[in-house]
Amino acid sequence: MFSDFFLKSFRILLLPFAFLYWLAIAVRNWLYDKNIFRSSSFGLPLICVGNLSVGGTGKSPMVEYFVRLLKNQFKVATLSRGYKRKTKGYALAGPATTALEIGDEPMQFHIKFPEVPVAVGEERLVAIPQLLHDRPETEVIILDDAFQHRSVKAGMNILLTDYHNLFTRDFYLPTGDLRDLKSSYKRAQIIVVTKCNPSITVDEKQKIIKEINPQPGQQVFFTSIEYGEVYHILDRKQTSLSENTEVLLVSGIANPRPLERLLEKYCKSYHIMPYSDHHIFTIDDLKDIRKKFSNLEAENKIILTTEKDAVRLVKFNTEMADWPIYVIPVRHHFLFGEGEVFNQSVINYIQAFRKSGKK
Repeated sequence: MFSDFFLKSFRILLLPFAFLYWLAIAVRNWLYDKNIFRSSSFGLPLICVGNLSVGGTGKSPMVEYFVRLLKNQFKVATLSRGYKRKTKGYALAGPATTALEIGDEPMQFHIKFPEVPVAVGEERLVAIPQLLHDRPETEVIILDDAFQHRSVKAGMNILLTDYHNLFTRDFYLPTGDLRDLKSSYKRAQIIVVTKCNPSITVDEKQKIIKEINPQPGQQVFFTSIEYGEVYHILDRKQTSLSENTEVLLVSGIANPRPLERLLEKYCKSYHIMPYSDHHIFTIDDLKDIRKKFSNLEAENKIILTTEKDAVRLVKFNTEMADWPIYVIPVRHHFLFGEGEVFNQSVINYIQAFRKSGKK
């Protein structure tokens, strides 16, 4: 609690830098709005999943949602930056690819959907033609975390905002978490309020929509986090969390709080070993995890991590061969029965684009 107070107080002291940051992104966006900096379009549907802030709003689960939704109807591919990878430039995932080469989130997509082309590239404007050269059959590209990269103009922008930290209530870096102008929300076709309490009321929903103030034609949806079956990191055998389970949570994600709330609800107790977002685990980290786990006194105890962390831990498969280390998958669950409306909006966009032969 004290550390949170100290951090917030320190960030307030950085307010002058936040105004300078706001000025820089305001000028940049103005240059794009006036076509001094130009955005490029492509002759196929581009769906951009992004946000206005740093930190976890659920972009990776949303990319996976789109892959599941579209892969049986269209030849879909994903394109990410490949944050914290050890390589540069464009790369297309293959059978021998590792997370160090393409990043943890793209590696997660590649493992879960091996039939789907997964590409990375810092410059989307350069990477898209390379992806289409390698996979010319591609019909739809999902752009992961590209909302602020205006050099490419996506036909459909999906903007995510965390229910617990709405962009309307946030401030600019480094005082707050915003990395783009609040007014940039107007460029999105769909806004999704993520990580909602599943019991959110219609009245609260309407208050949030009023606060966001969607533009004519903009749609606003609400999702909660849905956790899948817990499975072993190596053999993928499933287990269940119970009130008798003591958990060591190993977390290298931006916001582990929703997962902590799940453990508070279903487990006897839990302990967290937090790491920075996209942390690259080392053998020393592994030793620390094992030592912490050994110190837990409960008979029924497991190590739990996220899918994003798992792709950075699996390289230690030999060292972890006898560990009870499990992975918990995350999905978006659309609230108020509006999942089909969302799905149809996306499919309608793709079909309309293809029908018009838009270039």
